[in-house]
Amino acid sequence: MRIHRRGAMSTALVAVLGTVVALGALGFLLYQTADEGARSGAGNPVADNHPDGDSDRAGSFGNGGSATDGRGADDGSIFLHCAAGIKPPVQATIDRYAREYGVRVTTNFGGSGTLLSSIQAAKRGDLYLAADRSYTDIARQKGLLRETIPLASMKAVIAVKRGNPKGIETIDDLLKPGVKFAIANPEAASVGKLTRKVLTATGQWDAIFRKKTVTQPTVNEIMNSVKVGAVDAAIIWDALVRQHSDELEMVSVPAFDKAVKTIHIGVLKTCRNPAAALRFCRFLQAPEKGGLAFARNGFASIDGDPWAEKPALKLYSGGVNRIAIQQTLREFQQREGVEINVAYNGCGILVGQMKTGERPDAYFACDQSFMTQVSDLFPGSFIVSETDMVIAVKKGNPRSIETLADLGKPNMKVGVANAKQSALGALTVKLLKALELYDSVVKNVEAQTPTADLLVNQLRAGPLDAVIVYRANLSQVKDKLDVVEIADKRAKAVQPIGIGRDTKYKYLTQRLIDAITSAESKQRFTIANFRWRVGKK
Repeated sequence: MRIHRRGAMSTALVAVLGTVVALGALGFLLYQTADEGARSGAGNPVADNHPDGDSDRAGSFGNGGSATDGRGADDGSIFLHCAAGIKPPVQATIDRYAREYGVRVTTNFGGSGTLLSSIQAAKRGDLYLAADRSYTDIARQKGLLRETIPLASMKAVIAVKRGNPKGIETIDDLLKPGVKFAIANPEAASVGKLTRKVLTATGQWDAIFRKKTVTQPTVNEIMNSVKVGAVDAAIIWDALVRQHSDELEMVSVPAFDKAVKTIHIGVLKTCRNPAAALRFCRFLQAPEKGGLAFARNGFASIDGDPWAEKPALKLYSGGVNRIAIQQTLREFQQREGVEINVAYNGCGILVGQMKTGERPDAYFACDQSFMTQVSDLFPGSFIVSETDMVIAVKKGNPRSIETLADLGKPNMKVGVANAKQSALGALTVKLLKALELYDSVVKNVEAQTPTADLLVNQLRAGPLDAVIVYRANLSQVKDKLDVVEIADKRAKAVQPIGIGRDTKYKYLTQRLIDAITSAESKQRFTIANFRWRVGKK
């Protein structure tokens, strides 16, 4: 835990830290000893939190039924750790999800930091919804999270009673004599962490921290302090002020306006049913489902993916990529509970289809030259891998082929990819012409195909003496064919991938690309004779 220090630690700060530790321990104990009273709610498919508001306290649990131990369940029920300040839209969406699909979502509301500590200690639960992305980033760095999905955004403001009786207009006004104000604990709540970060940058934090009237672990508690008159002001999220606009009003702070926070939900690695958890995440993000609840509760919405019980993605991929990605695609479909319709083909054919109106959600090209032709459809594409062009010959190399020039010798039977239908064919023509070998080699071409795998099959089964293919096409036939290297740096292809400009599932498609560019996927590309280029120039 990173603690802000300036000189000797005060007694008050020690007390605050002690409270946080105690709350974390309480959360852990509650995980271990969920009481029978919580289990008595098993007949209610909706999380039924305590009406007196205790469920907003760190470490408390809603009566969602059998998932109260935080483990989730194989019946599709979900256990969610959720920031207290996000409760209204999340609870409304949980209720709606239960009505529409009969799925139980059990909740643990608390400060984002406190929840993260509890998750790390107890290692239980399915989902973690933090009030800003910094906490889900930390959870990912600690190895606690897999996917994260954005839901909405908000910013910090000064909340005051309606009419602003103390005339508070700036952060410095909080320091005036007679003004009482509250801040959230920076180690427990997201808004407290943000307050410290922003005001440290402006040079106002030390004075604010010394002058504060009270520090509390959740944003809801400091908001209530303003409502009941215990303090004159508090730094909270703008969405909370909008939810209570009959009693509160907000004072905008320029420094906070520049620090808008995005709310993310993440799937924990302890999740036992990722497909069920991710399905709920998609429901929570969908503009016509959870997005409505966020908007109605004063949050700035995002342009999320529309709701579909089982969305289907269309992926266009050059044939050379198949062996490297097919296992990743199968795992993604199972984990997300979605369909991926893949068209593997020569990139010339795929580009032709897109130019006549086809619009896949993503495109994984054989070579950059065939992404450039449709770059307007895939803004932001990037290179994933590269592989060499080589000459494949029969085992033992009976025709003693050593160079590209040998393919032009008399009576040589050569196979190449079709230059109009595939990236490999176009690259082959370009290379042969650059080496002034095109005319001699083309006379010996006996077969032209749209994809390299067809050439490999013809070499193995037919009369061809040699074919020009990608090294990646030979990863599964190393014991059946020999490889002749092409000693030219131009003899390679680079494979870019991009999200379709017109996809309606941009977040789901981004998660697919994240899977294709993951560490597990890198191993598969390497085994398939590709060189990994993600993150490299």
